[in-house]
Amino acid sequence: MSKKTVPMSEAAITQPLLGKVLVIGGCGFLGHHVVNLLLRDWNCTVAVVDLKCQRNRRPDSDGIEYVEADITDADGLVKVFGKLKPDVVIHTASPPAQGLGAVANDIFRKVNVEGTRAVIAACEQNGVKALVYTSSASVMSNNKDDLINANENYPVIRGKMQTEYYSETKAHAEKLVLDANRTEGSDLLTAAIRPSGIFGEGDMQLVHHAINVYREGKDKVQVGLNQNLFDFTYVENVAHAHLLAARALLVTHASKTAPLDHEKVDGEAFIVTNGSPVYFWDLMRAIWRAAGSEKGTDQAWVMSRDFGLLLGFLSEVFFSILGKAPTFNRQRIVFSTMTRYYDISKAKRRLGYVPLISLSDGVKRTVKWTLDQEKK
Repeated sequence: MSKKTVPMSEAAITQPLLGKVLVIGGCGFLGHHVVNLLLRDWNCTVAVVDLKCQRNRRPDSDGIEYVEADITDADGLVKVFGKLKPDVVIHTASPPAQGLGAVANDIFRKVNVEGTRAVIAACEQNGVKALVYTSSASVMSNNKDDLINANENYPVIRGKMQTEYYSETKAHAEKLVLDANRTEGSDLLTAAIRPSGIFGEGDMQLVHHAINVYREGKDKVQVGLNQNLFDFTYVENVAHAHLLAARALLVTHASKTAPLDHEKVDGEAFIVTNGSPVYFWDLMRAIWRAAGSEKGTDQAWVMSRDFGLLLGFLSEVFFSILGKAPTFNRQRIVFSTMTRYYDISKAKRRLGYVPLISLSDGVKRTVKWTLDQEKK
C-alpha cells in the first residue's frame, strides 16, 4: 500500500485519520467515487483491489496501490490482505443488478455471497479493524408491495418471498457481514450501507439507459400514472456515507466502552438516499431535459403497467431465442411503477450523514459526464 499521505481539504480538517484504506471494487462505478472522495477529503493511504484495474484508474502521482485479484479466490485474497495490511476495508464489488437466468444468478451468488465470505475471512485473518459493505435498499422489497418511508426496522425479504435473486444475494452477503461484527477471537467491526437507485458519473445503467430512450425517441411513453414516489441517490453521497461509517467504526474500535444502542454503528445497516423522493417519471424527464429534450408531460402517451409487463415478457422471450440479454424487460416495468422511498433518519443521526450533492445537481453532473464521454 502506498505510504503517501493525502492532505485533507479544509472541509475535512476536523476529520480524524482513516489510516490504511482498501477499496474492494475500487475501479468500479461506486468504488472509484469512494477512492476520489478519500483523496479529496480524508487523511489516509489508499489501495484498490479489483478484478481489472485499468478502468477509472487514478494517476500514478496519487500514490494509490492497485492490485488485480479475484475476491472469490479466498486463499489469494488472504495473501493480498497480508501484503496491504489495511485498517479499513470498503467492500463495493458486485456485478450489475441487471440480468436474468441461471448464468446471471451464478455470478450474483459467486461474487456477492462467496466473494463477501472471502473478504470477511481475509479481514479476520489480517487484523482489519473496520469493514463497510455496500448492500442495497432492494433487500427490503418483494418487488410487489410499495415501500412508503421505510426504515431499517422493516424486514429483509429472503427466500421465496424475494423475487429478484440479485437482492437475495445482497441480503445474504449483508447478513454475513453484520454477523461478523464482534465475533469471538476477532476485533473486526462491521456495518452495511443500503443505497437506493444509485446514479452518477460512470453510471451505465439508470442514466445511460434513460438517455438511450431519449435518443431513440421513446421518451414519449410513460408507464403508469406517475404517482409513484421513488428514492434515487447520487453516487458521491453513497461514497460519503461509506466513509462516515468507516470513521464511526474506527472511533468505536479505539474506545474502551461500547456505544449506547441509539449511537451504535457496528453491526448495523443504514439506508442511504438523497433524502429527496421524486415521482419516477419526473426524474426521467429531468434526465431527458438535461440531455436536450423539450417535451413536457402533456406529450407523453401513458401505457398501463399490465400492458408494459406483457411487452416486457414478450421482449424477454424474443431475446432468449436470440441468445441475448433483453434491452427491455418486466424488471424495468416493475422498477418504474413502484412506490419505493425511505426514511434516512438513522444514517443522519448515527453517521452524521447529510447529502453532499442535491438530486438536481447530481442529474446535471451525470448527464454532462455521459454526453462528454460520447464526444470523446
